[in-house]
Amino acid sequence: MGDGASRAARAIAEARRIVLKIGSSLLVDSQTNAVDRARLEGLAGHVAGWIGEGKQVLVVSSGAVALGARRLGDGARPGGLEGKQAAAAVGQSLLMAAWASAFDPRDLITAQILLTRDDTETRRRWLNARATVGALLDMGVVPVVNENDTVATDEIRYGDNDRLAARVAQMIGADLLILLSDVDGLYTADPRTDPDAVHIPHVESLTPAIEAMATGPNAGIGMGTGGMATKLMAARIAADAGCATVIASGGEGFSADARSTLIDAATTVSAAYKQWIGGSLAPRGRLVVDAGCGRALADGKSLLAVGLISADGAFGKGDPVAILDGAGAEIARGLVRYDAGDLSRIIGVRSADLAAALGYEGGPVVVHADDLALRR
Repeated sequence: MGDGASRAARAIAEARRIVLKIGSSLLVDSQTNAVDRARLEGLAGHVAGWIGEGKQVLVVSSGAVALGARRLGDGARPGGLEGKQAAAAVGQSLLMAAWASAFDPRDLITAQILLTRDDTETRRRWLNARATVGALLDMGVVPVVNENDTVATDEIRYGDNDRLAARVAQMIGADLLILLSDVDGLYTADPRTDPDAVHIPHVESLTPAIEAMATGPNAGIGMGTGGMATKLMAARIAADAGCATVIASGGEGFSADARSTLIDAATTVSAAYKQWIGGSLAPRGRLVVDAGCGRALADGKSLLAVGLISADGAFGKGDPVAILDGAGAEIARGLVRYDAGDLSRIIGVRSADLAAALGYEGGPVVVHADDLALRR
């Protein structure tokens, strides 16, 4: 086992939450356009093994369009974007059925999740999707994610499932992204045409020199819509979110001990998320808290309704807000769990009295500690 393989194996062994992306070239036989069931069962075995070790695993799976096109046949499928969307609509159910049949013997339940780019870039939808996926993972379910090709247009598409997988890894706070296709990692040149191409087992940082390798002779490696360039784009997204990336081949059956490329995370998951909240989002409102609440926030606690003095702004659930002390100094920023209208009804209200004030059970947390970044 070489250095690259050992690093990747350690990364997998230490990971808590894994996103496994599988390209269509691995799932669908290029000659018949039928599902490669033996390969799916092998991959399902890996996932089941990881879950048995206490990990949480989400699968990003391509293949719906190819399977749908096969079922429809050339004569039945219209051309253009509509034809591809129709094929995706037919093929997605076939794809999920194949995954369910691979996981059923291992007593694992699968769940279908179809996303467009808006779902990971619009805060409210992002929060809702994150909560749903988190609940599924906590229940031991295997979410199977694909782009919603039936409704996605060029304006709202990810364009390839490498970047979709990276955005999903960012969304759920994964610490490892595994990109499986028909290539076993990054090379200095295209190994199919250059016998002197050198495999790169470990990348500490995605420097311009490293990224340039993927825009040159390596760009076309991979049979799907991506290639090495999109894999490194995905790795950049993941690294900035605190997630390491393994680029590996699943062509002969995936193995953690096989040759691959490990790309290190640039930060931690928690630090990246806090930075996003504190430095990248413009507040939509302002919450003023009392001194006791301010001390609790500094100690890592959540913001509760009872600690609020006032709130202003036209914000909705999931929007970023600035949190101020009684003197008007900003002490934190966070994602609020109530819209402005409901929050105005529970300012200073004790937890036991919230349901009566709201007319429903909304919970005492206004901004959860996990969604809050302190201002240093």
